[in-house]
Amino acid sequence: MSFDKNKIPQATAKRLPLYYRFIANLHASGKQRVSSKELSDAVKVDSATIRRDFSYFGALGKKGYGYNVNYLLSFFRQTLSQDEVVKVCLIGVGNLGTAFLHYNFMKNNNSKIVMAFDVDPAKVGTDIGGVPVYHLDDLESKITGELEVAILTVPVQVSQPITDRLVTSGIKGILNFTPARLNVPEDIRIHHIDLAVELQSLIYFLKHYPLS
Repeated sequence: MSFDKNKIPQATAKRLPLYYRFIANLHASGKQRVSSKELSDAVKVDSATIRRDFSYFGALGKKGYGYNVNYLLSFFRQTLSQDEVVKVCLIGVGNLGTAFLHYNFMKNNNSKIVMAFDVDPAKVGTDIGGVPVYHLDDLESKITGELEVAILTVPVQVSQPITDRLVTSGIKGILNFTPARLNVPEDIRIHHIDLAVELQSLIYFLKHYPLS
């Protein structure tokens, strides 16, 4: 099935991994078909949004039947390039960085942290979660063309200069866990994840938008 990836809204694109994870679980349980309502109940996205998201990719289902789980799994696996392993590097092996190394996206088939960088002599030269930790001074020599994604878990005061080095080294995507709003060229994709802001947002919603 062909579709124009440039016409897929970014909000829809962000939900695709969520759909894929649930569909993969359905497939593993032996379920053959699923309705948009079942998907909605599972992923907490309303049915109309799911149908609209799916409509961007053509006829993924049939009215009155729902969606074929095997077909959806195959489609989203291909769309999300699940058969291509994306190698990731991590900068900053503190508490959060160490947790990432031990987790290392074990439930994701297409992403894997293959190296990490830090300046702590106690960590440099060791393996954490099977991932080698190099000194930050070696960043440029270790990052090669096959590495395009980096996770940033460093102190905020050094986040921008390290980002500049990552960009110069050929990194195209950065998952930023620092509070800094980093400056990058227009051709670099950066996603900011500020845990403190997310917590504050959750508390605000609890107080001002009660569910019942």
